[in-house]
Amino acid sequence: MPDHFYVYPAYLARGRSRDGGRRVPAALAVPDVTVEEVVRAAERLGYRAAAEPEKQYPAAADLFQGRAKVTKRAGATKAAFLRALAADLAAHRAPGGKR
Repeated sequence: MPDHFYVYPAYLARGRSRDGGRRVPAALAVPDVTVEEVVRAAERLGYRAAAEPEKQYPAAADLFQGRAKVTKRAGATKAAFLRALAADLAAHRAPGGKR
């Protein structure tokens, strides 16, 4: 089992449907997510993350948004991580929030 997982910005994108690759509830989705934002948010949550900007989302081969490689922590699931990541991104984008 790998010691990491990949996060594509499409997983968190408000403009995508679940069928289109979004993996968080619509209420948590964030518009215009970048791989750099994903890496910063993962690091704020205590994970090690690295951007891989040359990668593309397989379900949308025309989009070269990159992906983040995130090191797993014991007991953490990808679904729970993505929800926490989306909440962190939304909080830091809110008016008065840190950016």
